[in-house]
Amino acid sequence: MLCMPKGLSFRTQIDNRDPQFHSFIITREDGSRTYGFVLTFYEEVTSKQICTAMQTLYQMHNAEQCSSVYASSSCSMDSLASSIDEGDATSLAKLQQYNSYDISRDTLYVSKCICLITPLPFMQACKKFLIQLYKAVTSQQPPPLPLESYIHNVLYEVPLPPPGRSLKFYGVYEPIVCQRPGPSELPLSDYPLREAFELLGLENLVQVFTCVLLEMQILLYSQDYQRLMTVAEGITTLLFPFQWQHVYVPLLPASLLHFLDAPVPYLMGLQSKEGTDRSKLELPQEANLCFVDIDNHFIELPEELPQFPNKLEFIQEISEVLLQFGIPPEGNLHCSESATKLKNLVLNDLVNDKKNGNIPSNTINMYELLKGNETIARLQALAKRTGVTVEKMTITAPMAEKERDVKLQCEEEELRDYKLNVQLREVFANRFTQMFADYEAFVIQAAQDMESWLTNREQMQNFDKASFLSDQPEPYLPFLSHFIETQMFATFIDNKIMSQWEEKDPFLRVFDSRIEKIRLYNVRAPALRTSIYQKCSTLKEAAQSIEQRLMKIDHTAIHPHLLDMKIGQGKYEQGFFPKLQSDVLATGPTNNNRWASRSATTQRRKDRLRQHSEHIGLDNDLREKYMQEARSLGKNLRQPKLSDLSPAVIAQTNWKFVEGLLKECRMKTKRMLVEKMGHEAVELGHGEANITGLEENTLIASLCDLLERIWSHGLQVKQGKSALWSHLLQYQEREEKQEHMAESPVALGPERRKSDTGITLPTLRVSLTHDMRHIQNMSEIKTDVGRARAWIRLSLEKKLLSQHLKQLLSNQALAKKLYKRYAFLRCEEEREQFLYHLLSLNAVDYFCFTSVFTTIMIPYRTVIIPIKKLSNAITTSNPWICVSGELGDTGVMQIPKNLLEMTFECQNLGKLTTVQIGHDNSGLLAKWLVDCVMVRSEITGHTYKFPCGRWLGKGVDDGSLERILIGELITSTSDEDLGKQCRTPPQQKSPTTARRLSITSLTGKNTKPNAGQIQEGIGEAVNNIVKHFHKPEKERGSLTILLCGENGLVAALEQVFHHGFKSARIFHKNVFIWDFIEKAVAYFETTDQFGDNEEDVLLQRSSCKTFCHYVNAISTAPRNIGKDGKFQILVCLGTRDHFLPQWIPLLAECPAITRMYEENALLRDRMTVNSLLRVLQTLQDFNIILEGSLIKGVDV
Repeated sequence: MLCMPKGLSFRTQIDNRDPQFHSFIITREDGSRTYGFVLTFYEEVTSKQICTAMQTLYQMHNAEQCSSVYASSSCSMDSLASSIDEGDATSLAKLQQYNSYDISRDTLYVSKCICLITPLPFMQACKKFLIQLYKAVTSQQPPPLPLESYIHNVLYEVPLPPPGRSLKFYGVYEPIVCQRPGPSELPLSDYPLREAFELLGLENLVQVFTCVLLEMQILLYSQDYQRLMTVAEGITTLLFPFQWQHVYVPLLPASLLHFLDAPVPYLMGLQSKEGTDRSKLELPQEANLCFVDIDNHFIELPEELPQFPNKLEFIQEISEVLLQFGIPPEGNLHCSESATKLKNLVLNDLVNDKKNGNIPSNTINMYELLKGNETIARLQALAKRTGVTVEKMTITAPMAEKERDVKLQCEEEELRDYKLNVQLREVFANRFTQMFADYEAFVIQAAQDMESWLTNREQMQNFDKASFLSDQPEPYLPFLSHFIETQMFATFIDNKIMSQWEEKDPFLRVFDSRIEKIRLYNVRAPALRTSIYQKCSTLKEAAQSIEQRLMKIDHTAIHPHLLDMKIGQGKYEQGFFPKLQSDVLATGPTNNNRWASRSATTQRRKDRLRQHSEHIGLDNDLREKYMQEARSLGKNLRQPKLSDLSPAVIAQTNWKFVEGLLKECRMKTKRMLVEKMGHEAVELGHGEANITGLEENTLIASLCDLLERIWSHGLQVKQGKSALWSHLLQYQEREEKQEHMAESPVALGPERRKSDTGITLPTLRVSLTHDMRHIQNMSEIKTDVGRARAWIRLSLEKKLLSQHLKQLLSNQALAKKLYKRYAFLRCEEEREQFLYHLLSLNAVDYFCFTSVFTTIMIPYRTVIIPIKKLSNAITTSNPWICVSGELGDTGVMQIPKNLLEMTFECQNLGKLTTVQIGHDNSGLLAKWLVDCVMVRSEITGHTYKFPCGRWLGKGVDDGSLERILIGELITSTSDEDLGKQCRTPPQQKSPTTARRLSITSLTGKNTKPNAGQIQEGIGEAVNNIVKHFHKPEKERGSLTILLCGENGLVAALEQVFHHGFKSARIFHKNVFIWDFIEKAVAYFETTDQFGDNEEDVLLQRSSCKTFCHYVNAISTAPRNIGKDGKFQILVCLGTRDHFLPQWIPLLAECPAITRMYEENALLRDRMTVNSLLRVLQTLQDFNIILEGSLIKGVDV
């Protein structure tokens, strides 16, 4: 199946019959690999029966084609076979041109192959050995020894070269050299990277490399098997120190095409048929697919692919290496073909040159090679005695020279390939060494012994991802946050942890030694991370070590020799590969069997492991089972079994896929919950969890990938690139038809939000198709994959993902139409569990839609709720409103007269923070008592409440005509039934109605806080601001809430200033803190009496000056803000510009304080004021940026 992926192929004398070389790989379930190297050639068919059958087939086919469509195609016996298979009418014109196969006129040839299987990828050596074997068969002169001698020699007498050494062994005509890297060098790789770079081009190769690192689905596409293998092996080689952990089939045989349906990451190679283009290729899923068309130098990438860190400098460094070897970085298809042709030149010359008998020029080697053979020695002695002379063959000098040149050229090119390989790999390895130089510091070594680690592997965090990312340069983050979630990274870290108890993984050992080297060189600042690009400095040494090995051969294997064969065995017939004598090849010499010694070593290693396992009381089988479980979600899905393809096996494989998907879903949702719940999760015993906005985004992106893979599994017919979106579209179409036929019932969301006044926000419609329409109206999103992702994010933010998908899958007729019986979505029990896992995500709040689609237009609805008992419901003046959020504000909008509700559309405001509300005080009923303002996004359904509880109007309350209200997000009633414990902690709320009324003495009955509570409140408010600035920038909440919200700094300072304040006066005219501040300003502007110390005087004068300047600027601002509003602005500006600790002592010393404050007031107690100053002093280091709506119009 892998030697001849297309099966047998027939040709005639007019077709091209050049031998073709390709290789393949078999990956076992434990991840170990075996390499196969194949030379396919054509032999004449001698059976009359087969020739007659072929003629009959051809005649039937010709007759059939004549009656069908006329078309043109490439013709060979292959295309005959393919057109029979596919019923495609393409080969007729050529067929008529060549007529048909005629037994009397044409010679029929059939494909045959010789294959060598090895444990390590010695590609170059195996290729040379197979070519020499083939030459021995096609040569006019029989080979010096029977073929069995050479094959027996390579199987049993040629050992593996020891690490760091080279080995010479003998083919049929000339010696072959292979080498193996030393223990501290990069692992063996024999596939020429030159070809991979020429085939793809540098830019494309780096992009495909990035896709492989992020474990996407990679499909390579080419007519040439060896190209598929070269690119696949080239890219996986460059992953060092990481290793591809998923399905790896560089040559996918035609009978295994259903594996493209696998809902797991894979790297597969598919042979393209001549003349078929990409559009005809039906692939089950493309949302996460990287499609690589090798022959056309073209790649298709998944959407939203993060850039590899320092990509431009990285590409620059690689191109410098390529240019040194004369390879254009943009790649060159023709270049690689000519190079391949050059390598085949010797072979072609020999095949076509009938004169020289196909014996190479250095025949001397052959005789020398046979010198040590006893049988030959006896024959030579006998010939001498009888007077027969054995002459060496001589060839004309020019011919020999020509061949020697070609041979040297080939050897030089091979050496250059080796040197280029190792230098390119060094550049890639150096990138990872720089990026993960201190990965060890973040490995979590939680378990004491291997047994407990293996048992609890699934529950344990093994790498401190948040801390690692917080240390990285900003540009690296999009890539790294995805990469550290991959299976290859998890396995790498697992190997690191396992190395405490068992021998280090070879890749890890080499990588760690390189990091150690870097540390020795960078003693100055080993832990200092930098985004400055550091080039690889070990290129020369790496190339030298390989050159030395190839120039100075360390070991030579035993020469091939005659075997103990019976008379008549080993017969030779030119042009036909003989049937080999299996009895001779079945056994090797007992003492020198490298396979025996290999298996013995493996056995010893296994025994050692078993003893080790028994020592820690863990059965070896159980340990293997744990390792299988622990290492990967889809480890069982890693490799398709190529041998057995019965329906039962295919069904079992699909069942494994279903189980793997469910397990992955469980782990992803659990991880998202634990990360998001933060400190609550810690209290529940999940260990320290901390999530950044970026990491959250990565987790959601990987959830989107998982959903796409689930929806792609078992599809009947693929439509569009996103399987999920095409399912949604078909559902939408059916629903709309039903809506037209009859008014469909609408799923209602939460109850109407009622307030004291009975004015409410109308219920928001909850419907899957309604949310789809929102996405379809977003002109920013251009692709189906993008729409599907946006819809997932929106549903997640609305806490409707599980409900929507349940609704989508409830249409069973549609599911049956779209999916095969074995598909995940048709396995009822697993589907229910999957929806249940998604339901658990409703326990936390996500803003993954609002925070990502920042430029879209969103309709908002706002309702103003007045307190009817104490004022008019509607004011006669002209009210206005301005809504602000983290991403911008609406500007001032007039509210239509006599209306308390309005809708408006504007660019996404993000999370809402403040509302400014006011009116122009016109008309008879101008005074207005507003309870609160409600604002809702009509797309996400997020509803914000902005409490007010104050009058708007002249001559009432503090005379304010406009107020700044601070918002809080209201949790909908529907998710309260999930239990209060599992919700993310609520944000700081804005001041409640009660507190606002008490401060302004509207009701004197509220209990006032005592001095201790007030001081505690100040400490808490300042502490919250300090904590805000100690968080990473992406994790910070709203600073406005910490300043002006309930328990914010403004509220806490109001309490300080209200303590002992003589506010009620004769005729009940209210006095406000701002009145005291204005009196203080009047005093400072007229007085000049300050302390004796000159320095103090200067400081106090400048403080007085700034204080008066700020207060006057607020008083003269073109805004109708009340007295409490002005005090809020003063505190905000004083905090921003770090003046509060200078202003408060001035106010405490001001004579007006004795008139306006009681004896026991906090501001009149020097010790209290000093402690207040110390607390406020802690804010001096922070750069506080105020929201525009707080200080609009105030010019300081």
